[in-house]
Amino acid sequence: MSHITTSQTIGPFSHAAWQWAVDATLESTAPTITIGGTIYDGDGTPINDAQIEAWQPESAGAEAAQALPGFRRVPSGEKGEFSLRLSQCAAPVRGAPATFITVFARGLVKHQFTAVFLEDDSGLAQSEILGQVPAERRPTLVARKTAPGVYHWDIWMQSDKETAFFDYV
Repeated sequence: MSHITTSQTIGPFSHAAWQWAVDATLESTAPTITIGGTIYDGDGTPINDAQIEAWQPESAGAEAAQALPGFRRVPSGEKGEFSLRLSQCAAPVRGAPATFITVFARGLVKHQFTAVFLEDDSGLAQSEILGQVPAERRPTLVARKTAPGVYHWDIWMQSDKETAFFDYV
């Protein structure tokens, strides 16, 4: 008999059950950027019950007064839309992700890890993380600048547009 059990990343009431984490991460007194987009399944249908977590270790100092410094969690909306308001580091490391992302959604047996980079980061070509991703997949990790401090980035769970996801061992 196996003692291994599967995980299920999300249940039918996640938006209500995980609201505490959304409420704990709403405000930042540091300068911010916004990364917004839509999360899609393999058929191109927006996922309306996903939870997207963002981790920014570098911003923990600027958010010391927060309940969860450097952490964001947002649910996707009815049309799969999401928006992350992130603290901007005073001296960001060139080539580093703007944030690390964890995706929880229906149908996922295991949550997915990825990262998002900003297209106007002059260090992208030297990024150690992007350098590990096949060149043709790197654009799936780069958010396009649409206005000052505002970026667009979609998450594709499957398809030929699939976002590059990482395994951590």
